[in-house]
Amino acid sequence: MGNYTTAQVLRTLKYGPPDLPSNPELEQKIVLLRKRDSRNFLEGDEHCRAYFDDKKVIFGTSKLAPGKRGDVDPGHPNSYEVFYVAKGTVICRFEKSKLFMELEEEDAVLIPPGEPHQLINVSEKEALVVWSQFPVQK
Repeated sequence: MGNYTTAQVLRTLKYGPPDLPSNPELEQKIVLLRKRDSRNFLEGDEHCRAYFDDKKVIFGTSKLAPGKRGDVDPGHPNSYEVFYVAKGTVICRFEKSKLFMELEEEDAVLIPPGEPHQLINVSEKEALVVWSQFPVQK
């Protein structure tokens, strides 16, 4: 990581990396959101939790029981989405591109704007997929 002074580390934590413009008027807050406080919803058999869903970040998780599948997400016309498999093995089906990608634990995929996609759990245990969307599109 290199040798950094305490002042450099604190400045980075407060204002962001030095190569990015900093704004001392912006207050940085650490926000803890517990699982019980997330917004729960279903997309087919996919149990989704939205932890953060505002103008700055969209971040959540999806759980699928063995052999189950979520609904087809139509994609996001102006946003990318990232899937990271934290547990299990899933097939990610991309409708427009006609692709099927097998994602194992610790694999990630970047989904381009407008690409419909669907998760299918092909493992013998519950699958957990972490997802985020950017830039935020409402």
